[in-house]
Formats: sequence, structure tokens, C-alpha cells
Amino acid sequence: MTINAVLLAVVIMLGLSLARVHVVLSLLIGALAGGLLAGLGITETLEAFQEGIRNGAQIALSYALLGAFAVAIAHSGLPQSLAGAVIKRIDAGGAGIGAGGMIKYMLFAGLITMSCFSQNLIPIHIAFIPLLVPPLLLAFNRMQIDRRLIACLLTFGLVTTYMFIPYGFGDIYLNQIMLKNVGEAGIDISDISVVKAMAIPALGMLIGLLTAVFISYRRPRQYKQVAIDKEARDAAMQSEGLKGDELSKTTAGAQTQSKIKTLIALAAIVTAFVVQLYTDSLLLGSMFGFAVFMATGVVKWREADTVFNDGIKLMAMIGFIMITAQGFAEVMKATGEIAPLIDGATTLFAGNKAIAALVMLGIGLVVTMGIGSSFSTIPIIAAIYVPLCMSLGFSPLATVAIIGTAGALGDAGSPASDSTLGPTSGLNVDGQHDHIRDSVVPTFIHYNIPLLVFGWIAAMVL
Repeated sequence: MTINAVLLAVVIMLGLSLARVHVVLSLLIGALAGGLLAGLGITETLEAFQEGIRNGAQIALSYALLGAFAVAIAHSGLPQSLAGAVIKRIDAGGAGIGAGGMIKYMLFAGLITMSCFSQNLIPIHIAFIPLLVPPLLLAFNRMQIDRRLIACLLTFGLVTTYMFIPYGFGDIYLNQIMLKNVGEAGIDISDISVVKAMAIPALGMLIGLLTAVFISYRRPRQYKQVAIDKEARDAAMQSEGLKGDELSKTTAGAQTQSKIKTLIALAAIVTAFVVQLYTDSLLLGSMFGFAVFMATGVVKWREADTVFNDGIKLMAMIGFIMITAQGFAEVMKATGEIAPLIDGATTLFAGNKAIAALVMLGIGLVVTMGIGSSFSTIPIIAAIYVPLCMSLGFSPLATVAIIGTAGALGDAGSPASDSTLGPTSGLNVDGQHDHIRDSVVPTFIHYNIPLLVFGWIAAMVL
């Protein structure tokens, strides 16, 4: 029996990642293995990989500009102000060590809200995480919050929002990519409600989140108080015009300056949102938002180069992994074995809709885990899944639910996905959060498994 090249490449990539091989090397080795098994040869495999890297250049530039915009927001003191307020509440006795007080759940709600807003209302995607989360690590450590839970909170907002709410990134995923491809494959999409189609799968994500919060990671977990904690605290206190623990020694001038910068930061965020909304370009949105900071003097002209460079550095590793993932995806397409993988699975259907739905969702999981992008998975599977669903008697709404869920499956839990790379970038600044074991594995368990189950239920009942 011949092994499918795409399946082997994904298994190798995931296996190496779990064995602590760097994600970039894992993607490269997996791509080479898949290309060689498919008979492409070294030269053709590398050519396909390089073509994918070129296609990923726009992604890299988008992340660089998002990083610069995010650093400018941090320069204004907005995220540190939030961190300072939380730390101040803890110091005032709002929550003790291991406490399950209201402040902890308010903090959870705030992280989920910001994560959701980053997909539509404030479309900076994961750029907010390495700025907002590190100053809060002191608070997490004081309350002994398991960082695996924080990774689950952030990933929930990053994934559920775009797969359920058709605005911002959700508009791109649900309308511009999914419905467009489904329509081109032969289904009338004029009366299809994507919110109704994706409501049941989104409920599965919510159940996974509640499981993580109240069952899996509710127990306290201790972390070392390393140097980063003091730096985060000092940064948070500085944003409030404070020095060390002298919380009461703040001046009216410092408070006024802080408020002005906060208002400018909010204006820049609104500007970026409006520009992105009307131009459909995150690049332009980030650029205009950055320009607001420069025009108002929050980022001085002589500091602009440094702030911009810091933003590029902030997102460099994530951008590089995403570029490599594009190369991996291009090799997988070049093998021509994604369609045979799906066709081979159809022999298991035997006209059984239940088995068919489960297998189609499972294949979506494998493909997205390898590519690391739900947005790239949809065009690959839609052209094949639509006629298959129609022949098996699935309704148009059920077909959309299957394809939308199959694309989102694997985003959470993929080593190459920004939905896991983003949380790691913020939680591992002190070296106490492993990408695979503390971000990838927890999000895979709590989101992919419920999404698989509830996606299957949606296919059966819609």
C-alpha cells in the first residue's frame, strides 16, 4: 500500500515538532520528505518550496507593519496602563496567591475580549499579544495561573471569532474565501447564513474553553519570579507615573500626559480600523495607524526608526515561520496528492453520510495542521468537498458547515499556526512556556476535538 505524501509530510513535521526540533526545520524536513515521496525530486521540491516562500513575502511584510504598529501602541503606554491597573489591584489585596477571586475571571474575560477584538474591531491580529501579555506575567505568577490556560483563552478568541463572526478577518474567511469558493464549486450561496452554519462548531469551541478554565487548568501552577517580572512591573508602574512601590507618589502632570497618550493610542487604533475596513488592507491600516503616532508626537521623528525596527524584531520569528509554512504548503500542492488523499478516503464512505462527514473533517484537520492556515486550506478542499457533499445528499448549509469547520480544524494546535505562535510569543518571554507542550498540545486537545465532534453534529442536523 502506497503512503500518501501529504499525510507522511504532516506526520513527520508534527513528530519532529513534538521532539523539540525547531518548527522551521520541522516544516522544511517534512516538505522535503513529502516532495521526495511524491517523486518530485530534490530540485523540483526546492523550487516549489521557494515559490511558496515568495508567495509568503506579503505575509512577512504584513506582520512587520503590524509589529511596528503594536510597538507604537506600547510606546503610548496603553497596554502597560492596563497591566499597572491589574497589578495595583493585586497589591491592594484584590487577589491573593492562588485566589479564585473576581479579578482573575475579569482578567480572563479581558484577554478573551481583546483576542476577539483583534480579529475584527481592532484588526491587529496577534500583534497585541507580545505587548499586552508580558507586563501581565507578574499578575499571572502572583495568582499562580496556569499559562496553558492563558494560551487557550487567547487561541479561543483568535480562532472562534473569524470562524463565526463575519466581520474583519471573519469576513475574509467566511465570505471572501469560503462562500466564494463554495459558490464557484456549484452551490447557490445567496440564501446561506454563515453564522447559522458555523454556530454549532463555534459552540464546540466554547465548550472546549469552559473545559480548560474550570476543569483542565483550574489548579494553581507555580512559576519562577525571574527578571522579566520586575521589568514588567516597572514598565506598568511607569505608565501610571509611578516609581517602584510608591503608588501614591504620582503627579498630576504625569497623569495628564498618560491620559493624552492613551487617547491618541485609541485614535490611532480607530484610524487603523477604518482604513483597513475601507481598503481591505492590513498593511495600509497599520501604516496609517503608525502615522497617527508620529504626527501627534507620541512616537517622535528621531525615535521612529527604532520603534519600527523593534516592531519588525517583535514579529520576525512568527513571520519567518509563517513564510516557511507557505513553502511547505506549496510543496504539498505540488505533490498533487491532496486530491488522492480525499479520493482514497471516499472509498470508506459507502454512501454513509456520517462516516463521510467524519472523514472530510479529519482530512481538513490533517491539511490545516500541516499548512498552519485555515485561510489557505479552504481553497484546497472546497473544490473537492462541494461535489462530494452534493452527491451524498448534504444540504447547502451542512456543506458550508463541513467546509468551514474542516478549514478551521487544525488552526488551534498546529505548530506553524499564528493562533499558537502568538500566545507563545507573549507567554515565553521569561523562558517558562514551551511552544509545543504548553501552547500546541493544550489547544489541540481543547479545541480540535470539540470542533471535530460539533462539526460532525452540524453536518448531521443542518
